[in-house]
Amino acid sequence: MAAPPAPAAEGSPQPEPHAPEPGPGSAKRGREDSRAGRLSFCTKVCYGIGGVPNQIASSATAFYLQLFLLDIAQIPAAQVSLVLFGGKVSGAAADPVAGFFINRSQRTGSGRLMPWVLGCTPFIALAYFFLWFLPPFTSLRGLWYTTFYCLFQALATFFQVPYTALTMLLTPCPRERDSATAYRECSRGFQVPGRQLPLGPHSLSVTLSGTLSPGMTAEMAGTLMGATVHGLIVSGAHRPHRCEATATPGPVTVSPNAARLYCIAAAVVVVTYPVCISLLCLGVKERPDPSAPASGPGLSFLAGLSLTTRHPPYLKLVISFLFISAAVQVEQSYLVLFCTHASQLHDHVQGLVLTILVSAVLSTPLWEWVLQRFGKKTSAFGIFAMVPFAILLAAVPTAPVAYVVAFVSGVSIAVSLLLPWSMLPDVVDDFQLQHCHGPGLETIFYSSYVFFTKLSGACALGISTLSLEFSGYKAGVCKQAEEVVVTLKVLIGAVPTCMILAGLCILMVGSTPKTPSRDASSRLSLRRRTSYSLA
Repeated sequence: MAAPPAPAAEGSPQPEPHAPEPGPGSAKRGREDSRAGRLSFCTKVCYGIGGVPNQIASSATAFYLQLFLLDIAQIPAAQVSLVLFGGKVSGAAADPVAGFFINRSQRTGSGRLMPWVLGCTPFIALAYFFLWFLPPFTSLRGLWYTTFYCLFQALATFFQVPYTALTMLLTPCPRERDSATAYRECSRGFQVPGRQLPLGPHSLSVTLSGTLSPGMTAEMAGTLMGATVHGLIVSGAHRPHRCEATATPGPVTVSPNAARLYCIAAAVVVVTYPVCISLLCLGVKERPDPSAPASGPGLSFLAGLSLTTRHPPYLKLVISFLFISAAVQVEQSYLVLFCTHASQLHDHVQGLVLTILVSAVLSTPLWEWVLQRFGKKTSAFGIFAMVPFAILLAAVPTAPVAYVVAFVSGVSIAVSLLLPWSMLPDVVDDFQLQHCHGPGLETIFYSSYVFFTKLSGACALGISTLSLEFSGYKAGVCKQAEEVVVTLKVLIGAVPTCMILAGLCILMVGSTPKTPSRDASSRLSLRRRTSYSLA
């Protein structure tokens, strides 16, 4: 007769009880639950379409807002710096505020999250339109655009947070949630086999299977449409100035046609909001949230933030991508301005912007394969490819060079967006294997990362735009001073180069957390699925 097992020592971890073997009845119930939670193709498409307007608006403002404020609104560069900084900071601050209020909102007849999406839509549309509207007065234009850009960024966040979290309330089936996320696509989150990741901005949504996910037609289409359609409409407002050789270059009066073109482009984007949100409401039904925290009460945001920021791998990841994401935003924001004032590339602006976006989309499957085959540290060197080409564009600003630089920049931008959202889950897993805390810490990891990256972008854009003021940038003149041209070359070449090198050096120092073993990964995945919260 076998001896009974020895009792575990006091304080030692107790083995987890084995789950009972599933019988035929439980398998049948699982199949029935899976069928009940299945989403139709129409529901997935309508959900994906719901995020298109925000992507169109964000893409248009990223590439063209700075040029509009300087050359059409003709406000001083110092005020433009304040506009960009204030808007980015308001968007960053709105993330935790939105999570706080939405997490405490009550369920209504149309659901818990959908009222927030519906309520924000008309105000976002109005804020976006007035952001591109040229008011008749000139003395307070800086305050006008600061107000509406801050409103747009904050409202867009209050729209995007519930819209993204709606994935969890569409169906109880994880596979169907992954599929709906694929249809939403672009710049919200990853789908990793066996792991449902929290969703965050500025990442390309893909499945790590070596092929592009089928949803590369919703929000990614919105990103391409935003930069392309807006640029085509306003291209007539930025024709090359013809200055007389004997006259001193002075301010050029903005034609009514230029202001009208920007209003038309804004109205086109505004129309997409009610159309797409109507399809979202008609095609998507929010289910009651059946989940409840299974691991006890979670930590407060400040307490969780204090814990996460003391975790060395997370701190290293955040600091490194603060530099890298700021470099990408500076490169993106100053490309159009550089082509307009520091080179003879004003006729190629649309082609260059489209080349960057298309190359980023097409190179994403390649970087997925590289991540799996060679690891994440090796993939990080793909970001470095932007460095020599950015310097080349500043030194030789010709059309062939510019298109090559745009293509390589798109490839580098793709991996710079993909990499942090593939490394964050490993950091979270590493933290959870070392600490035992209640639910909600994953959300704090992701939300704090988003907050810090938005804040870094705000500082980078604000300071860099302020440098234009110091170099003598004059709004509306037909030819900028040589100091301004040099400043734009530095902003398009040297500044992103230094920030990317600093970020990569920090990222490469020390070891990175490794993916946990299969058993540990399955336990963490189960804990993660039961610990989601909207905050």
